[in-house]
Amino acid sequence: MTDGEKKVRRTLHFKFTLPGATDQMIAMIKSSAPLYQMFGDAHVRLLQNVDDPTRFLQEIDYEVPETLELNRRQIASDPRVQAYFQAWRTMFPGAIEIDVFKEA
Repeated sequence: MTDGEKKVRRTLHFKFTLPGATDQMIAMIKSSAPLYQMFGDAHVRLLQNVDDPTRFLQEIDYEVPETLELNRRQIASDPRVQAYFQAWRTMFPGAIEIDVFKEA
């Protein structure tokens, strides 16, 4: 990556339900932050719904080179990313919604 390469900013949302969430499970989710650093400068937050403590939103703001963003589907097929998603799917009984946003 060169310093002059055009970058894009994205916000990724993982929405999921975690019945019986323990402090240990929440700590494990928070520990995933370094994974997102491989996509570029990333800021990660884990939010818990105050009205329904079983509902969570993990928000990841990241900036990556435009060429890397264009290959996001290829990145999603990376074995490290696939292993991470597989771990998520085994931990969470419900569906996980994943949305990628850009600033309008």
